[in-house]
Amino acid sequence: MDNILKRARELQSEISQNRRYFHENAEIHNELPLTSAYVMKRLKEMGYEPKQIAKSGVVAVAGKKEGKVFMLRADMDALPMGEETDEPFKSKTPHMHSCGHDFHTAMLLGAAKILKENEDKINGQVKFMFQPAEETLWGAKNMIAEGLLENPKVDAAMMMHVRIDEERPTGSILFSLPGASSSSADGFRIDIKGKGGHGARPQAGNDPLTTAAHILINLQEIIAKEIAPSDEAVVSVCHVEGGSAVNIIPDTAMMEGTIRTFDPEVRKFILQRLEEIVEATAKLFRTEAKVTILMSCPSVVNDEKLFKDMLGYTKELLGDDKVYNMGEIVGPVKAKGAGSEDFGFVCEKVPAVSINIVSGCGKDGFTFGNHHPKVRFDERALSEGAAVYANTALKWLEEHNK
Repeated sequence: MDNILKRARELQSEISQNRRYFHENAEIHNELPLTSAYVMKRLKEMGYEPKQIAKSGVVAVAGKKEGKVFMLRADMDALPMGEETDEPFKSKTPHMHSCGHDFHTAMLLGAAKILKENEDKINGQVKFMFQPAEETLWGAKNMIAEGLLENPKVDAAMMMHVRIDEERPTGSILFSLPGASSSSADGFRIDIKGKGGHGARPQAGNDPLTTAAHILINLQEIIAKEIAPSDEAVVSVCHVEGGSAVNIIPDTAMMEGTIRTFDPEVRKFILQRLEEIVEATAKLFRTEAKVTILMSCPSVVNDEKLFKDMLGYTKELLGDDKVYNMGEIVGPVKAKGAGSEDFGFVCEKVPAVSINIVSGCGKDGFTFGNHHPKVRFDERALSEGAAVYANTALKWLEEHNK
């Protein structure tokens, strides 16, 4: 399998064609009829027998020998935003692949083709996870609930994400660090019930807006005074609604926000304090308040042994100059990201690692980052990504099925 990278580069045009189809037909959440159908079609053409699960998820397996199973994951959904680029394959839908999931899906299809062509050399089995609804942070959870990690049972997994980088060249692979590399995410809603009235007679009512204002401020005390500076965490109230006139105190108010942490115990503590602070503050102002957790996603936690193994595999494939251990280069704090990724649900079940591939360098004119309506990605990264996917699975299985 010394020719994995060479074969991936031979497939560059095909991988690019697939990527452009996904980009032009960007779909969101779990509503991916075109995307899923295209992935199914391509996999069947390669000789796979793919299955659709969790509505828009696709799963396939390569390898004819029994043994351990390594899973490769790509997410497929776009974002509900308009595209503002001049790319000839600009999205035809109201949505945009501004996070690069079109890249992920195309690269994994490329890896699937390489692995199918060399199926007799796979020492075990490779499972492919094409996932919907990553942006809403529940697609992976749903696929797991419908048996993703069973039949055959998955023993380890990896994912790859595109990234624009100011300095490092396209095709570079960035490893973060062992342990938590992305934050958990807990979205919350607070509904406040008071007693409305006229703004000229506030004493006759119980103002839910006053309660909301004090809750917002009080929640910040969790970060400022109740956790250690080393316990990195964020509590952000990002949406507040209440009232409709300049002189009317409303009956109700609503707040929504997000909690981000890297430590499960810190996460548990903040969620507990959220409830306590909301309840106590509402009572202080003679109102009622209820907390609803809208969604919860754990951190991506890189398995230490798999991290070390994958670092070695990738350096062997691409060379030391294309692989960066960011934990050592910029330090563990900067190597982590406060964004969240529902691959964390996979990390809870099996040893797993998440890595980044540079898919546009600022020095080459790729100046906008992920989630920006003007972001463009450098397609030269596609073949490198496909090769890393395929190589990682083959090397890990070779070492663990002896």
